[in-house]
Amino acid sequence: MTIVQAELWKMGQLKPGDTIRFHCIDVETANACESVQDAAVAALTELSYAPSESRVPGETATPILHADQGNGDQVAVCYRQAGDKYLLVEYGPQVLDLDLRFRVHALMTWLQNEQVAGIVDLTPGIRSLQLHYDSRVIAQSELVALLQQAESELPAIDDMEVSSRIVYLPLSWDDPSTQQAIQKYMQSVRKDAPWCPSNIEFIRRINGLDSIEDVKDILFNASYLVMGLGDVYLGAPVATPLDPRHRLVTTKYNPARTWTPENAVGIGGAYLCVYGMEGPGGYQFVGRTVQMWNRYKQTQDFIEGKQWLLRFFDQLRFYPVSADEILQLREDFVQGRFKLRVEETVLKLHEYRAFLETERESIATFKTRQQAAFEAERERWEAAGQAHYEADPAGDAAGTDAGVDLPPGCMAMASPVTGSVWQVQVKPGDRVEAGQELVIVEAMKMEIGIEAEESGKVVEILCAQGNPVSAGQMLLIIEPDE
Repeated sequence: MTIVQAELWKMGQLKPGDTIRFHCIDVETANACESVQDAAVAALTELSYAPSESRVPGETATPILHADQGNGDQVAVCYRQAGDKYLLVEYGPQVLDLDLRFRVHALMTWLQNEQVAGIVDLTPGIRSLQLHYDSRVIAQSELVALLQQAESELPAIDDMEVSSRIVYLPLSWDDPSTQQAIQKYMQSVRKDAPWCPSNIEFIRRINGLDSIEDVKDILFNASYLVMGLGDVYLGAPVATPLDPRHRLVTTKYNPARTWTPENAVGIGGAYLCVYGMEGPGGYQFVGRTVQMWNRYKQTQDFIEGKQWLLRFFDQLRFYPVSADEILQLREDFVQGRFKLRVEETVLKLHEYRAFLETERESIATFKTRQQAAFEAERERWEAAGQAHYEADPAGDAAGTDAGVDLPPGCMAMASPVTGSVWQVQVKPGDRVEAGQELVIVEAMKMEIGIEAEESGKVVEILCAQGNPVSAGQMLLIIEPDE
């Protein structure tokens, strides 16, 4: 469901307590509403349309604008409406197939070369292409007709080749920052998760490998092809190994982490991602690398005035460095004092297909073993009651202040939100200064510091690390200085 362009202004008027009702309209009505809005803005008059009373799609309406099932060398394609300003092109079945990614690239290149008026931008995915278009310039029906024309003119993908760079990235294996994120997750989110306390051990088990060293060998020998960018903020790559025998598979965190260090490297499903910034996440950690995004300075690696490091079809190859080295490299990299090793090459699809055919039997053997280990791991979860996570009702209820007496002349510091205690920075008897951080509460994927309002002495701690707290609940008692 998408709110149409002409109605978006209403979202900015909402306030707590308001109610919302959605009405289904078709794209023609959405465009008509926008035309009325444009005219009203130009003339500075009141809006006169009423979308809720306009024509609505019938019960048989579908978001699929056109679909071709494909045959022979022609791949299946589907055009989906994505609101009144976007259209999504999907190729083939929902499988990891480099052929489909090449097809997406061919279509994107065709559209760029045609310089179609009205197309705002193009966003490629693994097997899809999202088109952002201006419906004032090109109608949805015209765009679908243009895409059908493109299909008839696209080259055979077997003949396709794309420019590719081999980008060598330093990686701190099982970096302390990722270990800290796991410990934080166990303390404040889910302590009994199957992937804790070691994501790498979990990767070993679920892929049927004999040792953690096997996991390490695969990661450092793989060539990860960048299939998409911006997967988890700020130019983060979503990449998969060219060799299927290097495709380590995992499940993602459930529930997600509340914190991930910047440029942590993780695996989720069959894909690898480098997190572009701190934030939540769910991929299983393997280590940490240098920045994918340079906020402040253009260096030799961040070329062409762009803040993001990588390009589509780059091949990432990791090499090991220590935890101390990665910290120094991260500091030097964004300043231009450290330059990555980059090699230019060409990726030819027909050569890749020939490789897959040559290694077909060993690839099948690897996948069979991997699938058996994956299923065995899930069976262990079922047996241990870990397959379906449910939050502890007692934990959700959080604590209360019942039975807590505030001594005369003392003041209580309370939690402003419902969450869990991440850290307690003081102990009873400590002297504190006004503005000093006393407790850190984690809530809604944020860390909120509770600071002393006045200088004084800590009399009593009413919370514990890892425990839930409710909004307004007292966390500690302070006796202010006279």
